[in-house]
Amino acid sequence: MTALDTARAVQSVLSEHAATTDTTAAFPVAGVAALRESGLFGLLIPRQYGGLGGDVADLVEVAQVLAAGCLSTAMIWAMHCQQVDALVRHAGSRLREELLPKIARGEVYIASVTTDSGKGGHLLTVTASLQQSGQTVTIERDAPIVTGGEHADGFLMTMRATADAPDSKVSLVYVPRDQLRVETRGNWDPLGMRGTRSVGMKLTGEVPADHIVGEPGGFRAVATDSMIATGHLGWAACWLGAARSAMCDLVGLIRSPKRPQSLNSRSDLTAERLARARMDLELVSAYLHRVTAEIVSHREAGISVDNPTTQIHLNTLKVTAAEMTFQAVDRLVQLAGLSTGYLKSSTIPLERHFRDLRSASLNYSNDRLLTATGTLTLLDRAVRLA
Repeated sequence: MTALDTARAVQSVLSEHAATTDTTAAFPVAGVAALRESGLFGLLIPRQYGGLGGDVADLVEVAQVLAAGCLSTAMIWAMHCQQVDALVRHAGSRLREELLPKIARGEVYIASVTTDSGKGGHLLTVTASLQQSGQTVTIERDAPIVTGGEHADGFLMTMRATADAPDSKVSLVYVPRDQLRVETRGNWDPLGMRGTRSVGMKLTGEVPADHIVGEPGGFRAVATDSMIATGHLGWAACWLGAARSAMCDLVGLIRSPKRPQSLNSRSDLTAERLARARMDLELVSAYLHRVTAEIVSHREAGISVDNPTTQIHLNTLKVTAAEMTFQAVDRLVQLAGLSTGYLKSSTIPLERHFRDLRSASLNYSNDRLLTATGTLTLLDRAVRLA
């Protein structure tokens, strides 16, 4: 069975629990359990460690399938894979040998701790600092948002390299949950993406110094090589999968004998609105697969993705996917009308997709990425397009 076949089987579990997950704003325990058992938590782990040996192209395809079932659960999985990729590519040999087989067996779900009070979601800076004593480092981290943190088995967290280092000198540290004192703060009652349970957490503990992933103070290299690329590709794929699912549902309803009278399959207005929504999704899909191919090609050739052109393409993918998938579902809601498109009691979950996808432009703010892309554009005088 391929990873895609496995994802399709898991999708049914995610679909079954999606409405309840959304209504209760509860972590999708059943969906994540199915992902653990399926082996998909180890999609990006090499076969020598018991994983599926997939690459980012597999991540993109699987994410779309899972998101068609439940976007919250798919995003939890994609962000876990983002952490796994960083471990595969940058963890030391002892940590890889110890941790990767556990992840591949579904025993370890990893959450990301990169937000910081006072700086928001800025990825490459942090105020909390590591304290090292011999071969041990001490962590005390107060994060306002940790997606799925209440249920994580381990955390990859950013820490300032030393107490006297600048806040841009950041280390990435893996910390198992059983070596932490965990305090959850606040509640989670958002508009959409309710199953991600992105609560605040205070995390305190000690780990061996070889749990630092990459060079001490060298998180920027890990982020640009791994976490930014897998993050943007995975998120965009999830958003596209959810929006595509919304369109499939509406097209199916329009073609059904049970369609509402307000949905006229022979109307020019219906055709025009469907066409515009389809064009949004076609463009996102094409750009997603083009940028995915660029990252795969760079990795296979050993070429760094830390260059202005590739970073512009990744930023553009994230912003474009966030805006256009939401726009597509907005068009579908308008076409479906009040009772079918806007009510929670509708036979198809357009309303949930609309709320979920509204978060896409806020999940690592589009404004921040547009500013970065404008600056990078001045460094790419040849304007090398994707």
